[in-house]
Amino acid sequence: MRRHRNVKIVATLGPSSNDYDTIRALFEAGADVFRMNMSHGTHDEQRARHAMVRQVEKDLDRPIAILADLQGPKLRCGVFAAGAADIEEGQDFRFDLDDTPGEGHRVCLPHPEIFAALEVGSTLLVNDGKLRLKVRECGADFADCIVEVGGTISDRKGVNVPDVVLPLAALSDKDRADLEFACQLGVDWLALSFVQRPEDVEEARELAHGRAAVLSKIEKPAAVNAFDAILEASDGIMVARGDLGVELPVHAVPPIQKRLVHSCRRAGKPVIVATQMLESMIESPMPTRAEVSDVANAIYDGADAVMLSAESAAGQYPVEAVATMNAVAIEVENDETYREQLEASRVASRSGVNDAIVAAAREIAETTDIKAICCFTQSGTTALLTARERPRVPIIALTPLRGTARRLCLSWGTNCFVTASVVERFKAAVVSAARAARSSGFAEETDQIVVTAGVPFNVPGTTNILRVAPCDESLIYAT
Repeated sequence: MRRHRNVKIVATLGPSSNDYDTIRALFEAGADVFRMNMSHGTHDEQRARHAMVRQVEKDLDRPIAILADLQGPKLRCGVFAAGAADIEEGQDFRFDLDDTPGEGHRVCLPHPEIFAALEVGSTLLVNDGKLRLKVRECGADFADCIVEVGGTISDRKGVNVPDVVLPLAALSDKDRADLEFACQLGVDWLALSFVQRPEDVEEARELAHGRAAVLSKIEKPAAVNAFDAILEASDGIMVARGDLGVELPVHAVPPIQKRLVHSCRRAGKPVIVATQMLESMIESPMPTRAEVSDVANAIYDGADAVMLSAESAAGQYPVEAVATMNAVAIEVENDETYREQLEASRVASRSGVNDAIVAAAREIAETTDIKAICCFTQSGTTALLTARERPRVPIIALTPLRGTARRLCLSWGTNCFVTASVVERFKAAVVSAARAARSSGFAEETDQIVVTAGVPFNVPGTTNILRVAPCDESLIYAT
């Protein structure tokens, strides 16, 4: 089950991938992380999917990460007397708190927090941005608008407010219940929707209480503006381009994606590029050339992972979608241009011993005949720092903690192994690393590997030793 690529693949589970055989086929086709979308399905359905992933993990003896994606607050308009209304460019239209069914000139918007934040000139987007209105007058319970882009507005369509920071928590009551359920279930990552400020992340982290890593979805202009602070507060990032493309001009999304990916790489934190990557494969067994280029572009940028949403959750060809993404990744990573771009965009960080050790490991591996970099890690930090270097050789992460191994499944280039017991001596660590490199097919007995670890063992953040070691155990014991 060795992967012949470094970028990871996230596959969303849903009606099309709701049985053991399909989930196993998705993993064998290349999925490294399974996403449970908490916007859809009951807790019982999610519990069953979680159990099937864990059974695949057990049967194949490979750590698998599970990501629970929280829905976030949903802003929707009310209902219409006729079920819908047509509004035209240039006409007046009012949003208010009156729950009387709407008509052609008004509708309820049952979110007083929106009215509290609106200003004259603010933009309101309806139905994924298909309708655009500009606020000309507003108060605590109304907003009078001019329609800039008209169309049909129907019952309970989503409303976006792109140019103000809304006084809304990223976690609704449903999200809090889902978060606790997911943590008790034992997921590895929590994806937090509607992030606008670092305080949103801190709230989720406090509720998770270390039971899962917290990943922030960047899908609002406010999150882009506060990105550095959000990144510092987060364990990982998802560039959710669908909502970004609604709230920002679509041509602004590609440079934002590149900038966010680069920032995450510099920080050594995993970043997922998501949304509409192989959208046509929901109904077609073949993607479009533009979609393939989109996936390839994210990989060339050095993203840790690329994600499938409806393609694997509700599409007709879930396994084929994963296999296609896997094939694109292998092709891109075999291109010398890919390696040139990674190395040209590498940012040197030499702020401590940890940084120096992982940088030295990469340089040694790339200037001598080294087959893999093996790092012992308790919290996962050493493996993340090694992945930040984007080395040319595979990264083997060894840890006694299954939770750490699972979380690292999202990190670029890491091949995760759970050690049978806590390692106390460095020589034993070298032996374990050599065995893992050989058993996984990364090295032969006549090859050499680089081993990094921290002494004393099992103390997070103490990476301070590096050795070039043979894969032949008799030679290890002889030294």
